[in-house]
Amino acid sequence: MTLHIETFLDQVKERGEYNSEQEAERAARVVLALLGAHLVGEVRAQLAARLPEGLAQILLNPLQSAEPLPPERFVRATAAWIEGATEQTAAWDVSAVLSTVADAAGDDLLGRILLQLPAGYDLLFGHPQPT
Repeated sequence: MTLHIETFLDQVKERGEYNSEQEAERAARVVLALLGAHLVGEVRAQLAARLPEGLAQILLNPLQSAEPLPPERFVRATAAWIEGATEQTAAWDVSAVLSTVADAAGDDLLGRILLQLPAGYDLLFGHPQPT
């Protein structure tokens, strides 16, 4: 079952403590575009199927990434794409969006997503994994 975009963005807005849905949507679009570059195949398709349609398209047509970015560089890349962002605000943006994505994905799919990502992304998704 896919979420409605308003529901998804309301969760991001609440978690990110944004003043408007536009801010939440901007963060969601940038983070999903970067995330999409890190996921491949079935896992990316299954995650897209659980996201609102407009956001799923962003995940499926991502920004290109030459290599998977470690979590701190993912946050830095997010800051570079959001006007006026700092690494601190970008970390907040990433966390707000990815924790909402984690809820939409569910534990099983999230586990498979994390297998495709460099170590440390579990913290960005708000689901620390036992080491």
